[in-house]
Amino acid sequence: MKKGKFIPLIILLVISILGAFVPNVPTQIVTEGVNSGDTAWLLVSSALVLLMTPGLAYFYGGMVNNKNVISTMLQSFIAMGVISVLWVVVGFSIAFGEDIGGFIGNPMTHFMFKGVLDGPVWGTIPFALFAMFQMKFAVITPALVTGSMAERVNFRSYVLFIILFCIFIYAPLAHMTWHADGILFKMGVLDFAGGTVVHMSAGWAALAGALYLKRRKSLMEDHVLPPANIPFVLLGTGLLWFGWFGFNAGSALTAGPLAVSAFATTNTAAGAAGLAWVLFDSAKGKKVSALGFCIGAVVGLVAITPAAGFVTVPAALFIGSVAAIISNYVAHLRTRSTLDDTLDVFPCHGVGGMVGMLMTGIFATSGVNSLVVDQGLAFGETTLFINHVIALVGVSVFAFAGSFLLLKVTDLILPLRVSESDEAAGLDISQHDEFLVEA
Repeated sequence: MKKGKFIPLIILLVISILGAFVPNVPTQIVTEGVNSGDTAWLLVSSALVLLMTPGLAYFYGGMVNNKNVISTMLQSFIAMGVISVLWVVVGFSIAFGEDIGGFIGNPMTHFMFKGVLDGPVWGTIPFALFAMFQMKFAVITPALVTGSMAERVNFRSYVLFIILFCIFIYAPLAHMTWHADGILFKMGVLDFAGGTVVHMSAGWAALAGALYLKRRKSLMEDHVLPPANIPFVLLGTGLLWFGWFGFNAGSALTAGPLAVSAFATTNTAAGAAGLAWVLFDSAKGKKVSALGFCIGAVVGLVAITPAAGFVTVPAALFIGSVAAIISNYVAHLRTRSTLDDTLDVFPCHGVGGMVGMLMTGIFATSGVNSLVVDQGLAFGETTLFINHVIALVGVSVFAFAGSFLLLKVTDLILPLRVSESDEAAGLDISQHDEFLVEA
């Protein structure tokens, strides 16, 4: 074993030993105020959100070429392990710990899940369940970024990057947006299930990654291979769509009318967006494609995420359709540029998240959710929309600049890009000594 490759194992062992000596045994489990129905729904929702990450693996894995399928899928699965451990150690505390200046939580508040199992009831569910539900969001966010760097990123460097991304980008954004003392929360910014925290942060990080890693060798030589497996993409889309009900409807944190409303808007936006994408393609003279419908549906799910529990079902039709057409156009512009965002993460998640955030500022209404203090622009008020525009600019700058800096730091520690020979051989064999057996 080469010198230096022991370090990750040593770090994990130190964390594991720390867990043995600092078990943080709860003094008492709080049960008063816990609603069994809400708890059951959030347990199911947490499982649904986790299912989205394997869904993403199939979604991305089907779109790359045969020699990079395993590596691309593993980048999603490894996030389930890495972020799960990091969240328990310090991630949850940074996101939801005691406020520091409105930007970040105190890393020591819930260090090693201190005070989580015996924490106060979060609404009507156990505090630990809220922590685990939020962990699933933290898992999928860095996994989303992988699509922009697919087919050329060093696996070990990728793992280091997602650790840094979770600590310095994702968790602070979660704190700013969802913690009661967060700066965006205090501004009145509405993000029901993560359009800002998840999709905008991942989209801007993806753009930074594509710019930093530059173009694939195969793209420069015009040797890009077709997608490996379109049925994988269809399967991944189905898993994502299914899991997204936990993502959005679960974010109501209760098994009640608000969850039902978010469930309905989620499905409606996805359906409208999938249709809008392929019909927009058809209007341009292209054939209706499975890949197009799948991408469009995911864009609709992205766009409705911040708005799901704040807008009406008819508004979701508009949000899904408009987001799909805008993302489709941006993806088309991307193909005509020199930017190599392999799987169009920025046009789909970044742009889709931004469209959703603006749409929330337009269509949010207290008629759906009493937490809406300022009505959306469509109802004659401007405060919410203006705050969303300000937040959009601030989050974009923070996520892009911060991610670019983290990529630079990662590259200084472990080279981010694989060698030309490894890229040519494919990441499956060069990074993992595994490969697909062709029939």
